[in-house]
Amino acid sequence: MTTSTYSQAAIQSARELVFGRAPNPVVCGSGLRIGAGTVFPEIKFTLPPMRIEQKNLSAICEIYKKTTSAVLERAAALSVPGVVVEFEHLPEMTRIPAWGEAITRVLREAMDGASQKNGLRTALRVTPVDIRESRNAPAERVEQAATLMESFRRCAAAGADMLAIESTGGKEISDQALMECDVRGLMRGLVVVGTQDCGALWREIRKIAAAAEHPCLASGDSACGFANTAMVLAERGYIPRVFAAVVRVVSAARSLAAFENGAVGPSKDCAYEGVICKAVRGVPISMEGKSAAFAHLSSIGNVACAGADLWSNESIEAGRALSGDAVVANFEQLAYDCRLMNTARERGGEDGARQLRDWLVMSDAPLDPQAWVLTPEFVVQAAEVIAREPDPYARAREAAILTLNSISLAVEERDLQISDSEADWLEQLRGDMDELPESAENL
Repeated sequence: MTTSTYSQAAIQSARELVFGRAPNPVVCGSGLRIGAGTVFPEIKFTLPPMRIEQKNLSAICEIYKKTTSAVLERAAALSVPGVVVEFEHLPEMTRIPAWGEAITRVLREAMDGASQKNGLRTALRVTPVDIRESRNAPAERVEQAATLMESFRRCAAAGADMLAIESTGGKEISDQALMECDVRGLMRGLVVVGTQDCGALWREIRKIAAAAEHPCLASGDSACGFANTAMVLAERGYIPRVFAAVVRVVSAARSLAAFENGAVGPSKDCAYEGVICKAVRGVPISMEGKSAAFAHLSSIGNVACAGADLWSNESIEAGRALSGDAVVANFEQLAYDCRLMNTARERGGEDGARQLRDWLVMSDAPLDPQAWVLTPEFVVQAAEVIAREPDPYARAREAAILTLNSISLAVEERDLQISDSEADWLEQLRGDMDELPESAENL
């Protein structure tokens, strides 16, 4: 299991946790500086319903090229200072690495063309799918892992500026634990198995990024398959929101393994736990919220902006809207969100940025425990707990206890509203945490 000890968190004050600035910014693509004071939009889209097969590959590449070019044209028209495009594979594009490579090359050409034509600064993030199936025989899983690494290598060679993944090691344990609100099972799947797998995976991705012929960042992971699954289940009323909030915070202990094994940021957009990772390690992050409503609904549409260095739409299906291309329309929403955040800093300095941040935070934080755990005040507390603990299980356990205590105090002081049934679950979960063993060996 990955172990690491920090003398202190990179961000120790809520005052310093603000959108657009990270202690350790990165430079990628055509000179895009992420975390250095400007928030950039990150756009992602997927294909309309169609078969992903060899005979359709040319048509698929044309959709990616045409849609991306249209987005970049709109970015230039809106005087956007820079754009990140994420190419998140569909499973077939990773299983057949040549397909992901071909699309990456098309996107690279479109983005280079926009940079030359308009002087637009761009960066391309490529995210293969974690195709490793835990239910398969060990030999088959080894073969799938090899294919996944080959996909990374090909996409890096084809022009990716950043490599990312939403890794899923331990998800088969976590999924059952989520449905049963089983804290012990969550710790086994998400933290013990998930952290070990995430760390091993990123040691390999780091090597691939370092070996690329052009500058390529090992960017970051996401606990989407764990914490966002919990968020969606809570939104639909299948599990309590207080449990989903705990899962969100605990997932930071797991996603930190990427940064401890070579990732440098920006983290993935759907990694809402990224804000805690930012506070611990100082890395820039991508976040999503209100402008990701085409992908999923949530109760954290504004608070997610608080620490964002990239602002993402999650994803949208290529198609039409009344205004024209639906992806371009969704991108325009991101562009205006970023323009507001950047103007707050340009006109009001860091105090102006903090004032807007505080308004965004307080519009969500009192209404849902999942929003409460993304507030800068809570995040720096969680980062402090995580930074001082020596191993992932200890981090996760202490962070979960902090989460439940913080939510309880906020409810008691009427800073956070929860239903009576949620309050009952809160007490149940606090009892469950008391029964957790001191070490992972006794889970």
